[in-house]
Formats: sequence, structure tokens, C-alpha cells
Amino acid sequence: MTIRKLLVTPGVHYVEIPEAGIQILCGAPGDSVKHLLRRGIIQSHEQAGVGYENGPNAILLSDSMIQNGHLCNLAEFPILQMLYRQGMLVPKHPNNTGRMPKLIGTPEQLAAQLRYIHRGNYGLISAAEMVAAGASEAEADERMRLKLKFAFGEIVRPEEFMECHALTTEAIDIGSGVMIERLAHNLFEIRHGGDSVQVDLNLERHETYPCPYPLTHVSVDRHYFAVVHSGDGDGWDFNRPAMASVLIHQGRVYLVDAGPNSHYSLDALGIGRKEVVGIFHTHCHDDHFAGLTTLLQRDQPLEYYATPLVRASVTRKFCALLSIPESEFARYFEVHDLVEDEWNDIMGLEVKPVSSPHPVETSIFTFRVLWEGGYRTYAHLADIASFDVLDAMQTTDRVAPGLSPSAVASVKTAYLEPADLKKIDIGGNMIHGDAKDFANDPSRRLLLAHTARPLSDDERRIGSGAPFGTLDVLIPGQQNFLLRDASEFLQSYFPTVSDERLHMLLNNRIVTFNPETIIIPAGRVPAEIYLILAGKVEMLMREMPTTHFLFSGSLIAEAAALNDCESEETYRSAGFVQALRLPVDLYRHFVERFHSSFELLEIRKIERRLRHTYLFSDAVTSITLHHLATVCRITSLHPGQRFVAAPDCVHLVARGRIALGDDEKAPVRGKDECWGADVLFQSMAEGLPPKEAALDTAPVVIALDGSEVFSLPLDVVARIPVVRWKLFEAFRNAHPYAAPRYRGSAR
Repeated sequence: MTIRKLLVTPGVHYVEIPEAGIQILCGAPGDSVKHLLRRGIIQSHEQAGVGYENGPNAILLSDSMIQNGHLCNLAEFPILQMLYRQGMLVPKHPNNTGRMPKLIGTPEQLAAQLRYIHRGNYGLISAAEMVAAGASEAEADERMRLKLKFAFGEIVRPEEFMECHALTTEAIDIGSGVMIERLAHNLFEIRHGGDSVQVDLNLERHETYPCPYPLTHVSVDRHYFAVVHSGDGDGWDFNRPAMASVLIHQGRVYLVDAGPNSHYSLDALGIGRKEVVGIFHTHCHDDHFAGLTTLLQRDQPLEYYATPLVRASVTRKFCALLSIPESEFARYFEVHDLVEDEWNDIMGLEVKPVSSPHPVETSIFTFRVLWEGGYRTYAHLADIASFDVLDAMQTTDRVAPGLSPSAVASVKTAYLEPADLKKIDIGGNMIHGDAKDFANDPSRRLLLAHTARPLSDDERRIGSGAPFGTLDVLIPGQQNFLLRDASEFLQSYFPTVSDERLHMLLNNRIVTFNPETIIIPAGRVPAEIYLILAGKVEMLMREMPTTHFLFSGSLIAEAAALNDCESEETYRSAGFVQALRLPVDLYRHFVERFHSSFELLEIRKIERRLRHTYLFSDAVTSITLHHLATVCRITSLHPGQRFVAAPDCVHLVARGRIALGDDEKAPVRGKDECWGADVLFQSMAEGLPPKEAALDTAPVVIALDGSEVFSLPLDVVARIPVVRWKLFEAFRNAHPYAAPRYRGSAR
């Protein structure tokens, strides 16, 4: 045997060919390096007194950009591990032999990865891009001088430090006689000598990449102003999430950064993605950026807060990775540009971003809330520079790369601004901070973060740690903010009912379910309905082996309760869940008295059928589902009947099979599949090869069986981020190397 294959996680394999000196990471989702570290595949070594790591020197990219809603190709940190932790780019390092990391994949995926890695290295790459983002020419020149100092004087394209090998339809030699051939979509054969292995990077339906580190379930109270510490590690720490925080203000939830596996952190904290109002973003490195797409699994755009330059660099990296126009960013996020060096008021939560020296555009944040005796403040200093590095960057030459002495002094002053609570990056080396710089910091409480190693004795004398889920309460809450949320949800459900009447429902208990608790089982007539206020609930359908997830704003088992019949779904808490308990008899009486019971039941039937489809199964709240049901047009067709498909609708097959045209080779859509949405991504298709750019826009379709079609207005569906994201995944996967997929099929 000359080849050894290891399963790292579902959808990720590690292939070693020792005789050829090649080790291939097959599949590179977020935190894949942490998975390799946890499995012991990457280990520490020493040679000639130089410490380094082993690991992959090649990456085989997934054919699919997205699988089951999750990004498959995030090669930034694996490449960094090869270049710096293995030493392939470190001067005079024993592993700096002239060999470069190998990147293997389709031409499209290679191009996307090169663009994304380039943006991850540098962010905005010219003064012109900075000016276009809102900087003055003087500011842009100063920031480019800083950027060039970090870049050793030159912006380098990724192609200069990586080997790219394009996979099309033929086997290719990636070096040393190692051959790779695609056998089918995401199915590859790797050969060397007389040995071969097959690698399958497909995920099963509803399968996702697991979290590489253990997380403990925590119940988080919604205070007036508090900080939940959701990460204090770095991009290499396989025991903890990367540095991040959750801010709670007036019971509302905000994130500071979103690294890989942020969704697992939220689940462990009992925070549903729907509860996250917005994100404050420091910069675009993957350990602070790669979780953005998991936050799209919601039915309303996420509020996005950053300075214009950070927002511009994040947008470019996000869109480069996904090969989409930059205008698409605003389809998923409600963008709010923050004014640098000023206090920005967000419903009483004030935030001041200050530029911090880093290879990419970066902000540190200070948050404050007015309270008795003055403001309470939290400072978040992610990816800062040590004072030694800042001093080494000083130059009085206005043209040379570096920082002016006044700029260095200003940065140090901003870092040392006192706060009630301050979280500091102490990761060290050229692009991270040093705890000793804060030995005399006057802040009340210092937290040391952004490192994978234990704190030293000196560091422990300076600052504290913050294990996952630790809560710092700056202003305690004296009111039940969840009850406020319940009131807002019920007002959305019953907009014509007065507030006084709604108190009939609000005057009920808010209950807490422990993780993995069955809330309502299938096969039982529910005695109560639950309105989810916090956390994540699994919905397991009895008639099919699938699981869907519900978040705040969704009603559990309402249809079964109103019809006085058995629930056809089992509802189970994924983490800590808080919900408003509504007795069935009271709720039924309320509906009969203040709402048309018959009309509501008819709408609920359509809602339930929509909920059981792939497009609308996850993260779509009952409020949004109700609106979709009211605008849904249902068409029943007999075999052979023609149907004129409205061009401004998404058409979903509820029953039977539909041929998109009368040609024998016309695509066929079956139950739970849809067509008509590709027009949303027309601008993306224009740059693709003809086969790949084909759109599903057949105006007349034919029922092959007795069929039923749901038609929903395209403009309504396109505004729901989780649905748009699923449609985008289907569009991207309908290329020459894969059959069209609209329902997350396994292969």
C-alpha cells in the first residue's frame, strides 16, 4: 500500500502518499485545520532546533461551493498553516525547500479560492479601492503605507506562492506521479504507482460538517447590558472557538464577529439565529468572518455594522468566495456603516470603532450604555498589534511603508482607553497583541484572548480568562425582555387585535426546556401550544426521516391544537429553549372570538404544506410562513396538462412530476423541487459557460402525472435570506459536474 486514506469528518478526508511526499486535505470547510489537529494528524516537530508542524501540502477542493447550506471550500487557514506553521514560506526554515502548497479543483473553484485568499491576505488592495469605500486620498495613502509595511513592501498574488491544478474531465498529474481523476460530482480517484483510493466529498441530505471542539450548553439570561464570552481562542485552537463575543442590550442579541462554527456556539448558548439582531464586524480574516453565511439561515436580513472600509473589504471577500456580484451582499444583510472615531447610537447602544493596524482593514470597538452614575463600557480589541511591532513600524518618511509617530501614539492611546470590561487579543507575533502592553491598563477587568496556549504566570497576573458561556453583567435587567418579544410576535400574528385583548395570551408562563427535551411528541393531541422566544427547536416529521429547525417567533403544534388532532411532528429542544406556554382551550377561544377560525385553519393547512418542503422547512418563522401562505397560488394538474408558468414566481412541485418543456430531454422536477428562481442569479450566469449558465425559465411546462404546483411571488421569496441562500445553492450546484439539485439530495 502506497496510499493511506483517513476520514477526518463527514465530507473531509486526508490522503497520504509518503513515497511521493504528498499529503492531501480533501475538502476544506471552516476549521478543517482544527479537525486535523484534534485527530492528531497535524503534530508538532523539531528539526535543527526549529519547531514546526507537519500536515497537508495539497488541498482538493469540493466541486460544490455550498452543501446543505454550509460552505465547502475555505482554504485560507489551511494555506496559512502550510506557509507559516509548517514553514514553507519562512526564510531559512528547514521546510522552505521551494515547494509550494498545491490547490486542486475545478477552474471555477480555483478562481474563487484565489480571489478569496487574496482578499483574506490584504483586504482592499489599492488606495483607489479605499477612496471608493469613502476614505480621503490622504487617509488612503496612509493606510496603504501601513498595509505595505505588513506585506513587506509588496502586494503578492496567491498564484505566486501556490500551485494550482485544474480538474476538468481528464486525470491530471499533481506531481511525483500522483494522479487525480474526477469520477462523478465530488467523487475522485487518487492514484500512485499501482495503488488507488476513492474520495467522496458529498454530504448526505441534512448532514453538516461537525464542530471540532466540545461546547457545553449554557442558559443565558437576557439582561439590560451584558457580554457573553463566546470564544477566546484563535484560528488554531482546537479546544475553543475563536475570539468573539455576544452583546446583550435591552434583551436584544448582537454578535461581535462570526468565526467558523458560530452557529454551534449560538446553539450551545440557547440563542436562535433569529434572535440575533445584528453583527459588529472587526475584520475579514476567516476566524472572524467564516461564520457569516451560517447566520443567513433566518427569514429577515441581519443588521450588519462596520466602518465603510471594513465593510468594503468584507463584501469583496464574501463575494469573491461565492463568485457573486458585490450587490448581492445587501440582499442578505441590512448594512449600516459606522462612523470611525465617533460614537454611533444604535437604539441606546453606543459604539465607537477605531482603526487598528493589521494586514486587512480592522476596527476595535468600544460599546457603552448610559446608566446610573455614568456609562458602562465594554471594549473589544481583536487582532491588534503589539507595542513592539508598532514601534518598529514608526517612520518619519511620508512615502515609506509604515506609520507616523503620531499615528503610533494615537493607536496606543486607543488601546489603553479604560473600560469597565476589556477583551484583548494577546496572540503575539507580528499581527497580534501582547499582554505586557496592558500591565498598567486602568480598566476594571481585563480578559486575555486570541491564543491557543495556556496563559503564562505573568499574563495571569495581568488579566483574566473567560471560558465559553461566561457572562459579564454590566447593567442587570429589571424587566422580562422575553415577554416584550412575545408581545411583538403576537402583534404580528394578530395585527387587528388590540393590545388589551392580546394580554389574554401574554398572561401565561414563560417556560424553559432543558437541552434535548421532547416538548411535544408526535401521536399525541397537544394540551398546549408554545411560542418560541429563545433557542432552537428540532421538528422531526413522522412521515419522513427528516429534521427541520425552528427559531424564535414560531408557534409549536398550533395546527394540531386548533384541529384537536394528534401532532404529526415531534418537537425537541436542541439547546436551552424558552417559550410562552399557551393552553389550547384558551388559544382556541381567542382565535374563535377575535379571528376567523375557518380562515385561519385554511391558511394553516397551506402553511403546514409549505413547512414540509425543503425551501421553507428551516428558520422560516410562523409569521413569515403565514404571509407566504396568503400569497401562494395552488394549481392542480392532470397528466399531460400544460401549465403556463408565471415568470415572476417560484414554482414548487407539491405533488407529482413536471417537465420543463415538451422536449424529450426537458428537465423534470419532482415533489419538493422547484423552478423559476434562477432568474434571481441571472447576472452571475452571464460569466459562466453556456451549459452552466442555462436558466430554468421554460414558460410552458407539462404535468407528467397528476400534479400540484405552489406558485409564490419571486419578489417575496427573494427577500427571505434562508430561502434565497437555498436557491443560490441549487443554482450553483446545477453545473456540468452535477445534476440540478433543489432539495439537498444526497448524491
